[in-house]
Amino acid sequence: MVREKDVCWEFAEKLDGNKVRCKFCLRVLNGGISRLKHHLSRLPSKGVNPCSKVRDDVTDRVRSIIASKEEGKENSNTKKQRLAEAKSPGNISASKALMSVEAMTPIAKVFPSITPVGSSSLNDQENAERSIALFFFENKLDFSVARSTSYQLMIDAVTKCSHGFRGPSAEILKTAWLERIKSEVSLQWKDIEKEWATTGCTIIAETWTDNKSRALINFLVSSPSRTFFHRSVDASSYFKNTKCLADLFDSVIQDFGSENVVQIIIDSALNYTGIANHIVQHYGTIFVSPCASHCLNLILEEFSKIDWVSRCILQAQTISKFIYNNASLLDLMKKFTGGQELIRTGITKSVSNFLSLQSMLKQKSRLKHMFHSPEYSTNSSYANKPQSLSCIDIIEDNDFWRAVEESVAISEPFLKVLREVSGGKPAVGCIYEFMTRAKDSLRTYYIMDENKCKAFLDIVDRKWQNQLHSPLHAAAAFLNPSIQYNPEIKFLGSIKEDFFRVLEKLLPTPDLRRDITNQILTFTKATGMFSCNLAMEARDMVSPGLWWEQYGDSAPVLQRVAIRILSQVCSTSTFERHWSTFQQIHSEKRNKIDKETLNDLVYINYNLKLSRQLKTKSSEADPIQCDDIDMTSEWVEETENPSPTTQWLDRFGSALDGSDLNTRQFNAAIFGANDHIFGL
Repeated sequence: MVREKDVCWEFAEKLDGNKVRCKFCLRVLNGGISRLKHHLSRLPSKGVNPCSKVRDDVTDRVRSIIASKEEGKENSNTKKQRLAEAKSPGNISASKALMSVEAMTPIAKVFPSITPVGSSSLNDQENAERSIALFFFENKLDFSVARSTSYQLMIDAVTKCSHGFRGPSAEILKTAWLERIKSEVSLQWKDIEKEWATTGCTIIAETWTDNKSRALINFLVSSPSRTFFHRSVDASSYFKNTKCLADLFDSVIQDFGSENVVQIIIDSALNYTGIANHIVQHYGTIFVSPCASHCLNLILEEFSKIDWVSRCILQAQTISKFIYNNASLLDLMKKFTGGQELIRTGITKSVSNFLSLQSMLKQKSRLKHMFHSPEYSTNSSYANKPQSLSCIDIIEDNDFWRAVEESVAISEPFLKVLREVSGGKPAVGCIYEFMTRAKDSLRTYYIMDENKCKAFLDIVDRKWQNQLHSPLHAAAAFLNPSIQYNPEIKFLGSIKEDFFRVLEKLLPTPDLRRDITNQILTFTKATGMFSCNLAMEARDMVSPGLWWEQYGDSAPVLQRVAIRILSQVCSTSTFERHWSTFQQIHSEKRNKIDKETLNDLVYINYNLKLSRQLKTKSSEADPIQCDDIDMTSEWVEETENPSPTTQWLDRFGSALDGSDLNTRQFNAAIFGANDHIFGL
């Protein structure tokens, strides 16, 4: 069968006749696998439109296949001559030897139609790429692995070795190199640990529970330089036991030193009140805070439950589902939008809803133009469907578009706050101002509609007061120079009491508080070093913690407190969650040795990814938006009975365990969700 022999079938779905559907853009092509190759190669040929969504690594691979085939045609006479020579009596033994070697190679059995390694039809570059590709395919590696910095570093290092270099064995990797790399990662932590005496650090506890009553808690530590993964704990047997959880948090605090910990961020899945009370009673200088991103997501979730907002989202989803479930209509939409997607996937379901409404509003005129175009009305594959009439009715409904505009207007200020606190930078000194400005935006928008304004503000105030607001946030805002010296800020008086409470907690003895009143006055009145031109110019230009470090010498005690407070994060949403891997750590099926090895692997893997995230972070990247569209979301496909896994994914979005959601779904479907990632 041709389908079995041609490796490009993994990128296509065979349809009736001689038609195929591209798995990337869903376009249906006539002419079989040959036209699909030219479609994926993005080379202008045979009148085939290039694929707009194919990954670069796939394009490179397909181009290599096409080039090899064309080169093979050009050298067909030469090959025939070599084949005749191989069949001559003098070469029979060599031919048999070659065939026997190939028969013993597992890869040759799986890919019998692929030219063997070392064939004259492939140059050294192609041979190397082919070998790497087979390594990926045989070991079920996610293609996104090729985006990692260590991938190219590995290739560069190997090319510097002499001929005959052999890679380390599985046993050497599992023992010597695992221990060596773990030590190197730990040394990086030790270097960062030195700054904790000045900046302090935040412990982050993020939790996952499933329908089997399992509860995994991951602990990370964050400071201005970077964030480190510390360890993962299976707390299933005592997840509801406050005493046992308190003991667990005690041990983690001791790992970092209570004198270094300024704050602990706990998500709502844990017994927040019980743990917070324990920490407050036993650690006088440590604060407990909720995750700001999680609280903001709850606000947006409540917004989306308002009747008219919910109806607006459902109508918009009717349009998107109709378009994304018809390949030719999706192509037509891309033609009218200039290749842009109609919807967006965010880090949570609620974020996806409002980001998609924003995107749809931007494409309003183009959508109307498409639904009224001759290309649409004359195509019976979608124009005559019942859903088409519903979509046209929605598109022409002015009330729908007014609801979209209103939904975008009330959600955007809070999406902006979410972006600011999800960037991985110390934002504790800004969250108070961000939330105040977001509420002011609501009041301004609904200046003529008091009832609607009250409905949304009640949601914000309820979440802000009950879950998000913290005395530490208020103190950080008071110490932030861009807020303290801004004459337009009106809330400074209301947060002064919280600021004094925080000072009393961080400076518990009279000796520590000596002269603190004068130092506060020096800061608020901007005298001493606070009044120099450099300090005034830098108020809005540098981070608050760095500003205090450079210009706070006139108030040394307050300076030390300010740097520690303003150096903390207030969210966990930038940190990747590899729950499938953590699941293996805590599997009862594994023996102690394998469990320890996997713990080390996760420690290395997670910290390398956090390091890469820090180095490759783009100032233009949207921290709340995912690169790829979630094709299983309610904007594309409706799920009647979502599984617990799907419900959990809704909470964290597709920023989980890698960057390519579709690839992960593919892996789960082909290899199974419990496939052992590290093969232990």
